[in-house]
Amino acid sequence: MGTDLSLLRLLQLVSPGLPIGMYSYSQGLERAVDDGLVSNAGQAREWICGVLQHSMMRVDVPILLRLSTAWQGQDQAAVKHWSKILTACRETSELRAEDRQTGQALAKLLVKLDLPDAGVWQRNPEATLATVFSLAAMHWGINPRHAAIGYVWGWLENQVLCAVKLVPLGQVTGQQMLQALAAQVPAQVDGAALTADDEIGGSAFGLALASSRHEAQYSRLFRS
Repeated sequence: MGTDLSLLRLLQLVSPGLPIGMYSYSQGLERAVDDGLVSNAGQAREWICGVLQHSMMRVDVPILLRLSTAWQGQDQAAVKHWSKILTACRETSELRAEDRQTGQALAKLLVKLDLPDAGVWQRNPEATLATVFSLAAMHWGINPRHAAIGYVWGWLENQVLCAVKLVPLGQVTGQQMLQALAAQVPAQVDGAALTADDEIGGSAFGLALASSRHEAQYSRLFRS
């Protein structure tokens, strides 16, 4: 029963209906579409796959797993350290703002869901989504590997939904893309778990450039 409940809690955490504003961000994809870098399903899949491999699996997942360990050990110093490292890895103000705002929004929600430890992150400028997500996962007894897979799934689903709106793509095409990209996630998360501390760091130059250009984009659907 406990395992079943933790699965349901994970589904709640990664649901697109979670009111933390993830749907408001495209992480540079909107600019990539506007610049003509992504104009069809194949290019959208290549873009999302590149960010998945060279950013999510090189930065977010290794740090999320370290945050999970820190929360489990009640090591507040380690939680703050890895939160700062994650923020430092965000190459644009837009990406840093997204992390801070969604992390703070999740903390506010978790307080309403009877997780008082999240309260200190509601206005903390060092809050990140991974920081508060890993706290919730620990509190609800979610296996750290499953939490990491769920975290990536939530990001992946949002990116595909952005592509469906922006390119645009059909709903079936979006689901086909999700199916193909999701098949890579478990093995990639297992690989990311082996990342040493000094190996953490992304190399998604296109993401950083598109995000920085999106900050000054004249007409846009997604937040900067």
